[in-house]
Amino acid sequence: MNRLFDKTNQNVHGWERAVSVAGGLVLMGKGLRHGGLGGLLQLAASGMALFRGISGHCEAKRILTEATERSVPQRQHYSHMPLDSEVHSPDFEATSVTLPDSTPMGHETRP
Repeated sequence: MNRLFDKTNQNVHGWERAVSVAGGLVLMGKGLRHGGLGGLLQLAASGMALFRGISGHCEAKRILTEATERSVPQRQHYSHMPLDSEVHSPDFEATSVTLPDSTPMGHETRP
């Protein structure tokens, strides 16, 4: 039960939690009224939605978020044009040290 309300394990917040609880309650009412196999399935879905809203954790969301983060490559940002103070700093006195490449990568200019 400690893990149920563990704040470090939460990935569902704010309105998303409130909608999960409200949706779970609505599904529970529909499932109880409907009865049969369909009602049982609605009760199961309502239990999952209520658990998600109350605990603030959704395992499916965690898996999807991790898969998305792995599949999207990180955008590489271009180096800034060195400032005059950087060019004249002692860091650049050695001949083996070069200035960063400041060639535009294309997304900075507009057609």
